[in-house]
Amino acid sequence: MSVVHRPLTVESALTTGHLDVVTLGVCLVVLAAYWWAWRRATVSAGRGAAFTVMGVGVWVISTAGFVGAYADVLFWVRALQVVILLLIVPFGLAAGMPLTVAREALGPRGRRRFDAAMASTAARVLTYPAVTSAGVLITPWLFYLTGWYEAVLRGTALDVVTRLLFVLVGFGYFWSRLQVDPVPRRFPQALSLLITLVETIGDGLLGVVIWQGSDIAHGYYAALDRTWGPSLRTDQIIGAGILWVLGDVVGLPFLLTLMSRFRTEQTRRADEIDAEIDAGIGKRPAAGATGDSDGSAEDAAPPALWWETDATLRDRFR
Repeated sequence: MSVVHRPLTVESALTTGHLDVVTLGVCLVVLAAYWWAWRRATVSAGRGAAFTVMGVGVWVISTAGFVGAYADVLFWVRALQVVILLLIVPFGLAAGMPLTVAREALGPRGRRRFDAAMASTAARVLTYPAVTSAGVLITPWLFYLTGWYEAVLRGTALDVVTRLLFVLVGFGYFWSRLQVDPVPRRFPQALSLLITLVETIGDGLLGVVIWQGSDIAHGYYAALDRTWGPSLRTDQIIGAGILWVLGDVVGLPFLLTLMSRFRTEQTRRADEIDAEIDAGIGKRPAAGATGDSDGSAEDAAPPALWWETDATLRDRFR
């Protein structure tokens, strides 16, 4: 826990720093491992830049800059940090396709083990849309509406573990939903769009509950005896607005990505159906090819539409 009493202004926000050795060490290890494997993979440099800047870079800033320094002083700053670690950083990490990078950097034996792990029952359960979405939705509710929040404010170790947990929960969510990396099971992007709409309602509801509810960690914040900035109540209302509005705003790129992938999926599916139809047309029997040589059709099969007799398309158009 690191508490500063210097008033938060634009100048102090730009000049105040906070050293988080654990987060910095984790980020350096993650970044070094990613780029070591990236040199052996076929992932584009743009993906690598997203992983580095939007993922690891923002992760470091969220704990090393003014956000990390004032997270234990102002409710709204902690709310900003939660949004960054739960939504922004994991989205950047997932966009970098780290699992593809890792798999391509492995040898044949390592890839077989990787694929076996992806096909395991545990992986399929943990990446099920309902499970990952529940993690992203429920974690903030538990964090703010239980004693977890105040315990984080008072304990350094729990604070570090909680911030790492936010990143892990968020990464699992975006990894399984974007599906740009290998996943145990692929789901239609239409399902992802529907789930996103439900999640938007859930995020907004949490903001309303915090806005209208009682003061959170009132004893802790009152003991700081802060004489600058917003009142305790106003501070919490601002934080509720950040969780509600900013959470939806930063989720917009994710929604646009899902819509783009949905269109791509529909286009690919339409092309597959067209190819199947073209193949079926090529297999149609020529006129007069059936029946007896004298023109008799007494023993011929009853007439049917051509796709009803095609083995590939019959069940699809039924």
